[in-house]
Amino acid sequence: MGVKTTTIVRNLLQKTGLLSDEQLDAVLKMAAEDGKNITEAVTALGVAPEDVFLQKVGELMRLSYTRLTALHIEPATLQKLPTKAVFQYNVIPTSTENGILQVATNDPFNAGLVDALRLASGMRVKIVLSPSEDIAKASKSFYGVGADTVDKMMQDDRFDLTTEDTSAKFNISELDQEASIVKFVNQIIWEACQQGATDIHLEPMETQLRIRYRVDGVLHQTPVPAALHRFQSAILSRIKVMANLDIAEKRLPMDGRIGLKVQGQDVDIRVSTMPTVYGESVSLRLLRRGTSFISIKDLGMSERDTKLIIKVINRPNGIVLVTGPTGSGKSTSLYAYLHEINTIDQRILTAEEPIEYEMPGVNQVLVRTDIGLTFARVLRSFLRQDPDIIMVGEVRDLETAEIAIQASLTGHLVFSTLHTNDAAGAFTRLLDMGVEPYLVASAVESVVAQRLVRRLCPSCKTKSIPEEALIAEVGFPRDRLPADGLYTHSTCEKCRMTGFSGRRGIFELLDVTDGVRSLVVQRKSMSVIKQQAISEGMSTLRDDGWAKVINGVTTIDEVIRATEEE
Repeated sequence: MGVKTTTIVRNLLQKTGLLSDEQLDAVLKMAAEDGKNITEAVTALGVAPEDVFLQKVGELMRLSYTRLTALHIEPATLQKLPTKAVFQYNVIPTSTENGILQVATNDPFNAGLVDALRLASGMRVKIVLSPSEDIAKASKSFYGVGADTVDKMMQDDRFDLTTEDTSAKFNISELDQEASIVKFVNQIIWEACQQGATDIHLEPMETQLRIRYRVDGVLHQTPVPAALHRFQSAILSRIKVMANLDIAEKRLPMDGRIGLKVQGQDVDIRVSTMPTVYGESVSLRLLRRGTSFISIKDLGMSERDTKLIIKVINRPNGIVLVTGPTGSGKSTSLYAYLHEINTIDQRILTAEEPIEYEMPGVNQVLVRTDIGLTFARVLRSFLRQDPDIIMVGEVRDLETAEIAIQASLTGHLVFSTLHTNDAAGAFTRLLDMGVEPYLVASAVESVVAQRLVRRLCPSCKTKSIPEEALIAEVGFPRDRLPADGLYTHSTCEKCRMTGFSGRRGIFELLDVTDGVRSLVVQRKSMSVIKQQAISEGMSTLRDDGWAKVINGVTTIDEVIRATEEE
């Protein structure tokens, strides 16, 4: 930036009335030394919000200011500007009119920007101002995650793999060192962590490599460049290298593990590959280590259930079971229970697969079935370790169930999980495994069934009166319906236009009373046991869900999606 240009910029910034002389000097110094543009420097130093600054500058420079959040851009317009130029200059083309390409930027002080874009596009260029966040989101949405990286790979003939059998088209040792592939895989994982995803699925299709993230329990397809499928073998091989898997084996399913640090946080990634018609499908489960533990009171249990579970977990012996399908938050609840009773006078041992959270003061053992270190074997060894409290990741077979029951009957408090649809189903499952009814009735103290429902975004949720037909169809308690209606979802930037932000648990806590024990000994059906528990005060999953709908936590549709028919 020459002296004349600096003077012009200084005068323009002074005219905004947003900067003092000291701030002006600091902004220009940062822009000169740190490589930031003027707008980025103003925002970084906290002089003014970016949108306020750009609007003021736009008025002085006679440039339009626009938000890109709800803007539809025609594919033909996007093709007017090379992908490389879009990401190099942090801009995005928004429209074409009368042979003029309109381009959004947050850097109106870049004197050579218009000429550079004119040369890249071959068109006359008109710039408009937009916040950098809008430009970044629009770039990902319209060009796809890692579009700049894929564009670079497209220019490298060594990675232009167009034939069906690509296994012999590249040197694997070179591939591991290729910056573009490494960068793209890192971008995919970083983007998933940014969105709070729990899983990443890379799924080869006939003409595309589809990438989906699971956020708040729901799968969302992430936009990726159209040419990405040409590099799927290279991308999947990179993931295999990271997970220490055999990159030459493409016919069998494989499992591995990756350890990464993303934004200063340790992330463990479980990798699973599966051969499909169009290539290997890869699933990545993201486990964030070092996450703070949720307390029992933060789980979302009702007041009755909270008091009851605290009473149960402070008993000296017995079994506490948490049931629900995969991804229903069972591990989070178990850690909350252990965190509540993790004191210096308690010796706690856990057998887990995998260890999702590291808990100080607890002896955690990783189960490894490949070397014979099964839940049953670990649990048997635990009994010789003088434990007070034992947690078994899952009761999968009769041997594990019998040892857990024996441990509870000999003075230990045992926590574990089962895969059943509701709380009463836990008794049926144990009996089906072959455990004697009197042992089940004697050992089990409490069963907690749970699900996760998406929580309404607090920034955009709105109230409305639900339709009478819907209320009648789902069995919502009409007498508890608020006069002003129920909260429902809308859309905003904070929730990524989904209407939901985070998840909340709904619970069904079955306290094993003498009445329930009698029915278990008699091998009564699951429905009979459930009705007995309801008569003694148990709220079903759906009842607890309705309470959260009334309190504005979630919606009727979410509760219906997460719970079984009563």
